[in-house]
Amino acid sequence: MQLNDVHRGIQKKRPRKRIGRGVGSGTGKTAGRGHNGHKSRSGYSRKPTFQGGAMPMIRRVPKRGFNNRWAQVVFAVNVDRLNEAFNDGDNVTLEALAAKDLAKGTFDEVKILGDGELTKRLNVTAHRFSKSAEEKIQAAGGTINKLVAKRTPKERVADLKAAKA
Repeated sequence: MQLNDVHRGIQKKRPRKRIGRGVGSGTGKTAGRGHNGHKSRSGYSRKPTFQGGAMPMIRRVPKRGFNNRWAQVVFAVNVDRLNEAFNDGDNVTLEALAAKDLAKGTFDEVKILGDGELTKRLNVTAHRFSKSAEEKIQAAGGTINKLVAKRTPKERVADLKAAKA
């Protein structure tokens, strides 16, 4: 490729394609719509899920249960992950968890779970704790600080409705 080839064929102000203006234009008669069928008709539109008359993918995939769109998103972190990531005497906050890539994405609350061993004395701050996590943190000589949720369920629903309006 040569440097002068970079812009070859690119026009800054290309004239619009004049559709349906006679046979000589190249887009006369059917105006680029083909001969017959749905797409050739005026006012044609279709749903985004339409798949040419086949059973749509959205109807073929099985759906189970109920997905509550107003449910709280709770991010879980195990005690053994805290043991690996933090040193003895560290303060484990939401910001510290995010900095160590232990709490990723968007969530409403963080819950500390008791899977694994904890040998370090940590001061853990989170929204929720499992009983086994509380016992392990206190047995290692650490402290627990419970945070209040950012939003109540009613506030979350109100925020979602306001976002849609």
